[in-house]
Amino acid sequence: MTNDQISSFFQNAKLKNRIVKIDFKSRASIVGLFIESKDSDELNAKNFWRIINEPKIEEFFAHNDTSLARIFNGSEFTRLSLPKN
Repeated sequence: MTNDQISSFFQNAKLKNRIVKIDFKSRASIVGLFIESKDSDELNAKNFWRIINEPKIEEFFAHNDTSLARIFNGSEFTRLSLPKN
C-alpha cells in the first residue's frame, strides 16, 4: 500500500483509536496500534509507520513508551481493516 492509501484509510475509517488489523504480503497478519512520534511526518512521507503490536498496546497506554513500537514499511501491507473483537 502507498502512504496515501494508508493515510486515507485513517481519514475515512471511523476509529476510536488507531488499532487495526494489518495484512502483509510475506508474513502473518497482526493487530497493531499506529502511533505518532516526533518523526512521524518524515517517516510517513517515506511510507514507514510506527506500530505497536497487540500484546504491548496496554503497556503503551499505561506508560506511553514509544520504544515499544516497531517501524514497518507500508509497501509490505496488502490491506488494513478493523480488528474483530
